Amino acid sequence: MKMAGMQMMLCLFCLGSVQAGKLLVIPADGSHWTGMKPLVEELGRRGNQVVVVIPEESLSMGPSEHTTTLTFPVPHTKAEIEEVLSSSLYDIVSIDTSTDLGGLLISFLTVETLKTWTVQNAESLLYNKELMKTLKDWDFDAILTDPFEPLGAIVGEFLNISSIHIHVNHPCSAHFLASQCPSPVSYIPHRYTQYSDRMSFFRRTVNMVRALLQPLACRRLFSHADEIASRILQRDTSMLEIMSRAAISLMRFDFDWEFPRPVMPNMVMIGGFSVPKPKPLPQVSF
Repeated sequence: MKMAGMQMMLCLFCLGSVQAGKLLVIPADGSHWTGMKPLVEELGRRGNQVVVVIPEESLSMGPSEHTTTLTFPVPHTKAEIEEVLSSSLYDIVSIDTSTDLGGLLISFLTVETLKTWTVQNAESLLYNKELMKTLKDWDFDAILTDPFEPLGAIVGEFLNISSIHIHVNHPCSAHFLASQCPSPVSYIPHRYTQYSDRMSFFRRTVNMVRALLQPLACRRLFSHADEIASRILQRDTSMLEIMSRAAISLMRFDFDWEFPRPVMPNMVMIGGFSVPKPKPLPQVSF
């Protein structure tokens, strides 16, 4: 679907088609923000009041056009994030992904890498009483967030506003677990298996084991985030429960690279939405 069409659709879902609305945006760092930024800026350009909340130290996030940017202090620096990532990426690229054990190791290392600083970001904002009060007083119509980091989903639940999630291959497939999507392991291979949708009995068995391990991986990834969410919301809850209440999930998947699978009615495939409009080919005369 073309980017302009997706932006219009998001406006209709979040903010209504007649008047501008107030949208809170809490993005995830890195390429996740790079992909979301053009959409956020376009929503602001069309007259919506868009407030983007980001940590003071990050890899790629900063002020954007046609939006209001709020920052909050975090207990780490950009250099520390880069150091952790470079060390983890070195370990990941050193793994032989052609083996089933290698695929499991990549999943485990990814979860362990994300767990530390995403939790620090969540604590830094959620325990910032002054900023949280400011967000509550703003009376937003909806929140747009990337649950790759748990912070935005928790804030949306705390503010009791409609949540729009943008997903890009969550490391423990939380987007599918939270929505309780059917996942037929006989023909939907899991990430890092390098299987096709035509698997032998042995590969189907391995794929089943991977499917059974996914909830455990999510539980480990969100172990601290679940505690923080329960404390902030003053009730026992989990990230999977919070994510399951998203009004709409925009899935940044491309059918050219994904295997067909069942999805829920509120899940919309938007593969390639952040790709810029191609320029016309130059005219060549012979």
